[in-house]
Amino acid sequence: MFRSIFNSYLHQLLTANTQLKVERFFLQIAIISFVIHLGLIFLINFSILSIDATSDLLKSPIAAIYTPFSFLIVYEVYLLIYYLPRSVTSYVNKQYEIILLIIMRRLFKDLSNLKISSDWFTIKYDLQFTYDLLSSLLLFYLIYIFYSQSKKKYHVDITDEKTEKGRLKYTAIKKNVASLLVPVVFILAIYSFVSWLVEIAITFEKSAEVFKNINNIFFEQFFSLLIIVDVILLLVSFFYTDQFHKVIRNSGFIISTILIRLSFTVEGVMNNILVITAVVFGLLIIVIHNKFERNIQVIQ
Repeated sequence: MFRSIFNSYLHQLLTANTQLKVERFFLQIAIISFVIHLGLIFLINFSILSIDATSDLLKSPIAAIYTPFSFLIVYEVYLLIYYLPRSVTSYVNKQYEIILLIIMRRLFKDLSNLKISSDWFTIKYDLQFTYDLLSSLLLFYLIYIFYSQSKKKYHVDITDEKTEKGRLKYTAIKKNVASLLVPVVFILAIYSFVSWLVEIAITFEKSAEVFKNINNIFFEQFFSLLIIVDVILLLVSFFYTDQFHKVIRNSGFIISTILIRLSFTVEGVMNNILVITAVVFGLLIIVIHNKFERNIQVIQ
């Protein structure tokens, strides 16, 4: 009874039809949130609404793009879970896309705080904007290469029935993990947002400091959760495969995720360096993995 209910639940959360509904929902929310945020900024600027706008997010219309971007990133989180049972590389690629979108979102926030002057390279906000601008271009290109490498398929005949059964069991386990991740991530998102609102209410006079760390809300905890999930799947994979290059690939992807998680603990150029290092490391891992796959094909 429980198993049939669980399978039905799994089917509903990870189907293409559900994915389409989730996509439409977040697109609608993104548009509505943009209009509300933009309207709030205009009301404050024209002194119709009296709010002490200490946050950069309430000063410029450009900053209003930050809000819909946040909902689009949350949708990318759902896609990450959606692709988890289907492909390890697609799952990791989504992690890289999420961190790139977070940096792009930060760019919109920093745009409202830019000071165009001859002292560009001595102003903290202008420097961070420069780091983020260059990092986003580099990351976009690295993700493109990673995507190209992940699409390379090398046909290897599976003659061992036990190996094929193990692969199917491992895929089923990933589906179960993905289905459980959806409600966990949903609860985590609500908890992170509510905790942030409570912090604002408690430390209202220091709201500028609270808004300063707004980029880390939810995603810092989310990537910690991903590390735990990745380690569990790695350990489970040992029951179904002993292929050295796949074990190293999965282990390397965990290291990449840890580096992304660490990037949330630092600011400035170190944040950008850690993110770029994480993606470069993951890219090198998949390039070397593909060379192993190609050699196996030649040997067979």
